[in-house]
Amino acid sequence: MAAAGTIRYWAAAKSAAGTAEEPYEAATLAEALEAARERHSARPEFARVLRGCSFLVDGSPVGLRGHDTVTLTTGGTVEVLPPFAGG
Repeated sequence: MAAAGTIRYWAAAKSAAGTAEEPYEAATLAEALEAARERHSARPEFARVLRGCSFLVDGSPVGLRGHDTVTLTTGGTVEVLPPFAGG
C-alpha cells in the first residue's frame, strides 16, 4: 500500500530537480525514486545526480540496503543527499 510523504533534495540534487522538496506517494524508496525520475524526465541531469546520492528515510541512513526493501511511511521524509566535498 502506498504511503504519502515528502522528498527533500539537497545541494546538487535540489538544483537538478529544480525544487527543494516535493510529495511522494509510494510504498518503497525504489517506487518513490522511480516516480521522481519520471516527474523530472525533462531534466536529464536529475537522473545522473540521483545515481550518486545517499538517502535518509525518516532520519535513518539507507546505506547499502536495496531501495525496494526500504518501506516508506505516511507523513515520512526522504532526504536526498548528493556527495559533499570537503568532509
